Amino acid sequence: MHDEGLALVPLWDDGQGTVTGMLTASDFVLILRKLQRNIRVLGHEELEMHSVSAWKEAKLQYYGGADVAGMQRRPLVHVKDSDNLRDVALTIIQNEISSVPIFKSSMDISGIPLLNLATLPGILKFLCSKLQEQPEGYPILRNQISSIPIGTWSQHTGRASTRQLRTSGLSAPLITCLDFLLEDRISSIPIVDDNGSLLDVYSLSDIMALAENDVYACIELEQLTVENALELQYQVNGRRQCHTCLSTSTLLEVLDQLSVPGVRRLVVIEPMTRFVQGIISLRDTITFLVG
Repeated sequence: MHDEGLALVPLWDDGQGTVTGMLTASDFVLILRKLQRNIRVLGHEELEMHSVSAWKEAKLQYYGGADVAGMQRRPLVHVKDSDNLRDVALTIIQNEISSVPIFKSSMDISGIPLLNLATLPGILKFLCSKLQEQPEGYPILRNQISSIPIGTWSQHTGRASTRQLRTSGLSAPLITCLDFLLEDRISSIPIVDDNGSLLDVYSLSDIMALAENDVYACIELEQLTVENALELQYQVNGRRQCHTCLSTSTLLEVLDQLSVPGVRRLVVIEPMTRFVQGIISLRDTITFLVG
């Protein structure tokens, strides 16, 4: 996954002859959390002997606790190539996932049902191309984002949000940051200085940098700070741009930025201080457009 720059991959089951699940960056975080204490004891070679299917069963126990016997693994969420785009987008949003496998409506000679993965970036890019054909027909596109119900906002802005805006400092333990991401089911958290000004963004997918040269086996996750984790990310992938917007930005401007490949979120900042006011994600925009 790291070598190919992927944050998730479909899991193929030879026995069933179909895709039965997805392996994601969240899985990697949970694996690190579960195995961190034993990594040095087990050794890298023994870790390589564990299968993905064994992890999926362990994950069920990880979440199920004492009630694991009464739990069942959730059936794979998927869509068909005959489904309309709105339903595909709602499937992703309502199941709180980042992508969904597209299965063929009817099997062909190959017997392989998987066509592709539908993702929020791909859906938004298509929507933007259609909106730009007749922007005059959608006056809401000219509205400032501060005037529409979209995104997650800091309490100091006085705007109501369904989620609490999380931020983290450089000296905070990475494990705390990862807990926020998993518990809140969000994909990223702004990293700020002592004044609340934006420095960077740490995303769930950034955890894949720890797979480079098996760094995860050489560190103590509990002792790793956000600053350490970002430095590892920079060493592997280089420094990156933080994509931002202002509360006065229009919805069309936000959509234009988010339709650029690789841009998954915009941090809303004050123009002079870069103080973090909020964050607008791909999920937020598509929920607003199609929900």
